[in-house]
Formats: sequence, structure tokens, C-alpha cells
Amino acid sequence: MIYRLPTLTALALGLALLLAVVNPAAADSRLLGTGGVTAVEGAAGGGLSPWGVLTGTASEGEWSITTTRTAARLDDYRLDVSGIATNWNDRMEVSYARQRLGLDTLGGQLDQDILGLKLKLLGDVLYHPWGIWSLGVQHKELVDGQLPLAVGARDTRGNDVYLAGSKLFFDALAGRNLLANLTLRSTKANQGGLLGFGGDRKASRSLVAEGSLGLFLSPSWVVGAEYRQKPDNLDFAGEDDWQSLYTAFFFNKHVSLTGAWLDLGSIAGLDDQGGGYLSLQVAF
Repeated sequence: MIYRLPTLTALALGLALLLAVVNPAAADSRLLGTGGVTAVEGAAGGGLSPWGVLTGTASEGEWSITTTRTAARLDDYRLDVSGIATNWNDRMEVSYARQRLGLDTLGGQLDQDILGLKLKLLGDVLYHPWGIWSLGVQHKELVDGQLPLAVGARDTRGNDVYLAGSKLFFDALAGRNLLANLTLRSTKANQGGLLGFGGDRKASRSLVAEGSLGLFLSPSWVVGAEYRQKPDNLDFAGEDDWQSLYTAFFFNKHVSLTGAWLDLGSIAGLDDQGGGYLSLQVAF
């Protein structure tokens, strides 16, 4: 069997290399942790949701590339994500992620490619009174969508559009800095797209909210919680909101490690899906 690089993967890598060529100044200017970590869909943010910040440590006139590897182990599923993202001029982020969901109890595997684009609209996470706000789009496409279509999904590809804002509040709690994030997402995705898009219960888009808080115990160590509202499009199985408790440690500007406890509720008819999450991020 000959393996061919997926079209979305090739496009994402090509865009990353193009940005590096047109703006060869490598990043190292922004403060530690101000690019967040990498969400399961490839964009900069927390583990579950994209934030307003852009990946890496690139400031104006610089570029950066971030790679990530994530694993989540739930009661009946296992999710593995590999991703790459680039930040150009602290203005535009391009990302790619490949998700692999192992159906340990049901049997089989679902793969999804996600190509993301995020544009900073205004602000700064540290000093602007309203923080930083960004507009993003994620094009999601299942590699094999036979199972999602069989259980009622309308399509195997779709686009999420989101508006995200992030703000760091200095000395907010017991002298510690507090990072707050809010994301509004327009989506048709079932379980983030892994069970297709739209359904027999609801075919139209839903507007959902996602939020998180992170308290910096030190400049390099943050603990917090995330919540992600979900649509409920499929008759065969209800879909619950996602939530997590997380901690992230930034060893330096280039390497970070995130761990979390996940509560993802019911997935494809199997209830109480909770488990651990670990993500390693490396930035260049």
C-alpha cells in the first residue's frame, strides 16, 4: 500500500514554508506562555477550545512554527492528534491537525483532517483593556465518513467559524495573574466533526459558547478549567458539553507540556466518557 500525503496536510505544510520564506525573521520576542498551548483541533488556545491568541512567540516582523502531539484516553475511546501551526507577523495563524479516534469498545477508527486559519482583529492579550480578539475558520473533513453517515450525519465535511477573545488580568487573585478566554462558534459538527456534520435531529448551524480560565501560579505554570458547549444534531445519541481541569507548564519559550482531566459526557451512545489528556508542544 502506498501512503500519500493528505491534500490538507500538504497545503498546510506549504503555507507554513511560504510564510517562512516571505518573512525569515524567527520568533523569540513575546513573553512566555502568551501563545497558549494547542487545542485538539490544531489552533492555539487551551486543550478543548481555540483562544484569541496566536501560536508561538512571534511578534510583528517575525514568524514561528509550532508542532504538537496530543493523546487522550477515555473509558471507551482514545484520541490521538498530531498538528503543526505557523504564526506570521503576529497577525495570521495557519494550522493543520490530524485526529484519530480509536473506537475501543465499538471497534474501528475515525480519522479527521482539520485545516485552520485565524486572523487577529485587534488588541493584545497583556495590555489592551479588551484583550486580544481573533476570527477563525476550521475546515474539517473525515477520511472515511461511512459510519457517521450511517448513524444520521448529513455530511462528512464542514466549516466551523469562531470569534475568540483572550485577556490576562494582572494581580487578579491572591497576587496571581488570571487568563480569561471566550469563544463563540458557529458549527454543524457532531463530536467536533468526528461523527460528521448536521444530523437527522438538526441539520442547520448552532451557535455555541466556549470559555476557560487559567491562573498562573508562577510565570511558567498555569492551572485552570475549560468548558465547551456542543450542538445536539443526531437522534441516535445525545451529545453533551465538554469540560476539563488542566495544568500546563512552560519549560521555556519553545517547549510546554499540558495535562488535563476530561469529562466529555456521552459519545455515540456510550455515557460518562472521562479520562486523561496529555499534550506536548514544541515551538521553533
